[in-house]
Parts: sequence; C-alpha cells; structure tokens
Amino acid sequence: MGERPSFDEFVATRSAHLLRTAYLLTHDWSLAEDLLQTTLAKAWPAWTRMSDEPEPYVRRILVNAYASGWRRKWRGEIPHAGLPEVVTAGHAEAVAERDVVWQALARLPRRQRAVVVLRYFEDLPETHVADLLGISVGTVKSQTSKAFAHLRVDPTLRPETVDERS
Repeated sequence: MGERPSFDEFVATRSAHLLRTAYLLTHDWSLAEDLLQTTLAKAWPAWTRMSDEPEPYVRRILVNAYASGWRRKWRGEIPHAGLPEVVTAGHAEAVAERDVVWQALARLPRRQRAVVVLRYFEDLPETHVADLLGISVGTVKSQTSKAFAHLRVDPTLRPETVDERS
C-alpha cells in the first residue's frame, strides 16, 4: 500500500476527475463546482482518519451530498454566455441527440441517475457503486433496471421522435 497523499496533493491531482463526476450527476458546471467544493470541505476535517486510498471515501461524500439534495434547486434565471458552438458537419444533430439524452437522464429520480452515472459514465463495477451509495448490489441492479425502464418509455428517446425532429 502506498502512502496517502496530503490533502493539497489530492485536491491538485484528483479534483478534475471528481469535478467530472459531479458534472455527470448535476449536468451543470456551476452546480458541479459547488458540489465538489462542499465535498472537499466535508472531507478535509476527516483527512487524517482516512485510509491510504482516500478517493473512494471522498467520492462517497460527493455522491451522498448529491443524493441528499445538498442544495435547494433554484428555478430563477440561468445566465448564458451567448457564444455559439463551432458548427461542423453533423455537429448540430449530435448535439441535439446528446441534449435529448441528458434531458431524459435529468428526469430520472436522483438515486437512479446516480446509479446510471456511476455504472455507465464512470464505468464502476456494481460492487463499487453499491459501496459508494451505501446500498446492496441487488439494489444497484434494480435501480439500474428501473432507470432503463424509464428511459425505454421516455417519448423523447423513441426513434420516431428523433426522425420527427429532423
């Protein structure tokens, strides 16, 4: 087993990865940064008590903070930079399809979304997802199944809906 890095070293080396996970959960960079900041603030006091591998512990704090709805959802104005994306051949269709999938994921309940993100975007095995969320492997499987069932009947993800948008 290696020696546990200092908190500063951990933040410098692993923040980008943890921010990506937070973004995949929240689908908003500002909220992801806030979630990561909250996570690191909770991890810092416990740093000396953590094992040589602190990332699973910190990731669990992140997922639990997200799942508990650490922050009231604000429904006010959302600022936009107003700069268009660079358009390439087929780019608009790819962006539109990706946006439809993100919106469908956003409609999933928090726990189901967390399971899908950790299993399929972070590519974690079921046992790791279960440990992170504090649930059984069977619950991970059932939540994944329920999430995919929701996504299968989501009218915005049906092939005929995609054809109608064109």
